[in-house]
Amino acid sequence: MTGLHAISIEQAREIASKKGLKAGRVRGTEKVQFTKGRNKNVEPVDWSVFEGLLSKRHLGVYEAGGFMKIMKST
Repeated sequence: MTGLHAISIEQAREIASKKGLKAGRVRGTEKVQFTKGRNKNVEPVDWSVFEGLLSKRHLGVYEAGGFMKIMKST
């Protein structure tokens, strides 16, 4: 993905809302991802929990062309 850049949680939340996505966590883990709520292994979580898990794991949300990706923070 070219043009990949870090975005804030607020920006991620706005993009997610437009795409019908929610903040999620793989059940029983601290692995975070975006979800539409259809995968029984991924539970939707509050955005503050999502942000806390990102911080704890030194991850950030990056965006390019409307697509978001969770990666190690640089």
